[in-house]
Amino acid sequence: MSTSVDSAAVPLQPESVEPSTPTVRRRLVALMYEGVLLFGVVFLAGYLFSTLTQQRNGLTHHNWLAAWVGLVVGVYFVWFWTHGGQTLPMKTWRLRVVAAKDGGRLSVTRAVLRYVLAWLWFLPPLAVHPIFGLKVPQTLVVAGVWFVFYAAVGRVGVSRQFLHDRIAGTKVVSISK
Repeated sequence: MSTSVDSAAVPLQPESVEPSTPTVRRRLVALMYEGVLLFGVVFLAGYLFSTLTQQRNGLTHHNWLAAWVGLVVGVYFVWFWTHGGQTLPMKTWRLRVVAAKDGGRLSVTRAVLRYVLAWLWFLPPLAVHPIFGLKVPQTLVVAGVWFVFYAAVGRVGVSRQFLHDRIAGTKVVSISK
């Protein structure tokens, strides 16, 4: 005697299955893709700034330009993280950033905190440069060592999240197709 089960009634995965944490490699590849995309965003922001301020020399208002570009990039990330949890590169690599506590959407405050803390990838080596009077090649070595260390942090611990995600109370998860 054979029994048949309606395949539509059997879920493929239980609803309580927690999304998996993507590999460090996958997150870094998405970050590289993000850098390519951000080139266009930064170019447009710089062009807009230069046009509106009638900047004729790259040395004038360079601090304001840096602040403006940082703000534009921050708005870009905060907008996408709070409206679906994904930028285009994150969609391509099937990644989503969610609140670590409940897996829900990020609040604006948490997204801003994550953006500010994500600068931990870059600021420590840049801060070491003037403090210790390092030359550019030495700074690049420090940056490389720091980058490897920071990426390695994403491989340890139960959550396997980067330091900025752990502090901000967020996590990056893999999503299915």
